Amino acid sequence: MKVRHLFLVTLVALLPAAGVVSAHHSFAAEFDSNKPLQLKGTVVKVEWINPHTWIHIDVKETDGSVVRWMIEGGTPNTLLRRGLTRTSLPAGTEIMVDGYRAKNGTNRANGRDLTFVDGRRLFMGSSGTGAPVDGRDASER
Repeated sequence: MKVRHLFLVTLVALLPAAGVVSAHHSFAAEFDSNKPLQLKGTVVKVEWINPHTWIHIDVKETDGSVVRWMIEGGTPNTLLRRGLTRTSLPAGTEIMVDGYRAKNGTNRANGRDLTFVDGRRLFMGSSGTGAPVDGRDASER
């Protein structure tokens, strides 16, 4: 009886953690490594939330229309270690993002590199299960 009670208490204690783990995804679950893209746009806002940062940009199409894209980056801690801070991308900043399109075809992408108009480049943390290994990330083997 004590073992059964201990098992149930442990199970109940671990249930909240199971929700957190299932909310995270691998690169391959959402993005297509066979659909690279390059977006040039203007920053609308940046969300510094775990487990991934999100950069929202407006991209001007050839017909003049503007399309909003959501670009997923690494964790806030990863980007901070690479030199991006909360003040690095104020609204209105022009950037170019190399990344990979969402499998479902929505205007979402996983960011690989972010390039500022002055040429500075930042690796955005596109890594993990299923992400392309192309040698551009110094942490890749």
